[in-house]
Amino acid sequence: MKTQTPIPRIACPKAMAGCLTTACATRLLPLLLLLALPAVVEAQSYTNSYGIWAYWTANGAITIAGYTGPGGAVTIPDRIPDTADGLPVTAIGEAAFQDCGGMSSVTIPNCVTNIGDYTFKNCTSVTSVTIGNGVTSIGIEVFKWCGSLSNVTIGDSVTSIGDMAFYGCASLTGIAIPNNVTNIADGAFEYCTSLANVTIGDSVTTLGNGAFGYCASLANITIPDSVTSIGDGAFDHTSLTSITIPNSVTNIGAGPFGFCASLTSVTIPDSVTSIPPEAFEYCAGLANITIPDNVTSIADYAFYGSGLTSITIPNSVTNIGDGAFGFCTRLTSVAIPNSVTSIGDLAFYDCTRLTSVAIPNSVASIADQAFLDCASLASITIPDSVTSIGTKAFYDCTNLTSVTIPNSVTNIGTNAFEYCSSLTSVTIPSSVTSIGECAFLYCFSLTSVYFKGNALSSCFWVFGGYGYPFDPATIYYLPGTTGWGPVFGGRPAVLWNPQVLTTGARFGVKTNRFGFNITATNNFTVVVEASPSLVNPTWTPLTTNTLTSGSLYFSDSQWTNYPTRFYRLRWP
Repeated sequence: MKTQTPIPRIACPKAMAGCLTTACATRLLPLLLLLALPAVVEAQSYTNSYGIWAYWTANGAITIAGYTGPGGAVTIPDRIPDTADGLPVTAIGEAAFQDCGGMSSVTIPNCVTNIGDYTFKNCTSVTSVTIGNGVTSIGIEVFKWCGSLSNVTIGDSVTSIGDMAFYGCASLTGIAIPNNVTNIADGAFEYCTSLANVTIGDSVTTLGNGAFGYCASLANITIPDSVTSIGDGAFDHTSLTSITIPNSVTNIGAGPFGFCASLTSVTIPDSVTSIPPEAFEYCAGLANITIPDNVTSIADYAFYGSGLTSITIPNSVTNIGDGAFGFCTRLTSVAIPNSVTSIGDLAFYDCTRLTSVAIPNSVASIADQAFLDCASLASITIPDSVTSIGTKAFYDCTNLTSVTIPNSVTNIGTNAFEYCSSLTSVTIPSSVTSIGECAFLYCFSLTSVYFKGNALSSCFWVFGGYGYPFDPATIYYLPGTTGWGPVFGGRPAVLWNPQVLTTGARFGVKTNRFGFNITATNNFTVVVEASPSLVNPTWTPLTTNTLTSGSLYFSDSQWTNYPTRFYRLRWP
């Protein structure tokens, strides 16, 4: 052992505590810790030109337990003592250098095989680390918060990089992960905000949760074909511009690319069967994406707040999750296939440029707030398969002018069409048994509501009232239906009674036309439709007229173009 001891300027008290042997009262706790060690372990210290090394010996090998010295560039000894018959240093103990603030670089020799957890945590002055080729594992939080660390060389024998191993190394600009590494654990390089260059070896199978999360300078990365799993938030809040997910990947966690605002191109392989929750949330630059035919589910908030302008959902998809395309303010069109059976809450919330949507016949319900705040939505096709329209389903769709509710619907939810200020008319089928409160509140252009069935027993504040302003709507009901009075839901209710007069001089064939008189209550609006046959009829609207004086003469100059032609009246 060398006898000259330099004046110590750096001490790592957390690491040294278990290795001091003085018996004074102030050392009692460390001494008790020492006595609790197995009999084969002997606490000692060793001095060389780098400083004082605390260590213990077990089974003919040495573990470094702590360091006190002048700092600067430090090389961990490969033997103690540094002679031919010295014992090899094979491990660096847990937290051995934690909070050592004066070291500028660390070299770990090839004889070291294990680096314990927290070993160099919060060594804020370290700028460079060389990990020898003997090390097989980098433990938990080994270099966490080494804010000045800009250069790391990882030895070729490393197979695993532990949780948060380089977390918060804000000065680290590049890293080469050797080919023997199979696992990059959770948060391994998270918050390495200067990390711009990453090479991942071709043996890595798992990218842990947040592995490269919040690496704000990371614009490009290649995921090797060996990777089978990408964890939650693995690349969230990075500057990635494009990403290709290899065919080897079968599992992707939640939010792997969330908040990647610069991401413009994504390739999803056929091996992926589900777009995970929050997968591309707030990827504002992502205008287009191709979803492969093997995908069966688009999970909650998968594309929420992204820059998508259009999307084609493949026929394999059966489920669109909550908020899946919510807040996609640039989305103008979407194609939903017949394979889709479920559209979740807020699925298209605040898609302010979406102009039209055709919901397929496979969908059984329109979920709560599914199209909330879709201000440009002018038309919506609701199929006969839908039985329920959820709460606020079309709330604040200010450009929606008309809607046809199919005969399959039994329930219209609370606030379903509230603030649809351009809605002028709506038809309620006889199948509807319940309309929620405020369902048509603040529909200030709504002048006509047509009921095909009996009056509903409870419809409170559907069109206003109880302190809310009333819509200007008139309620129309059909002859033969029951429960109607002069007022329904606070609005006047009127029997819809237009009739075709089949007698009189004006009925029948006239010069170059076929015509008849229509009578009804004043100011009724009537649509005249025609069909060439009553077998599988195809009804075509011919005219829409308001009977301002209670009657109207209709004539058809095109009747001679058809062998037969049938006519009917309907409400708008």
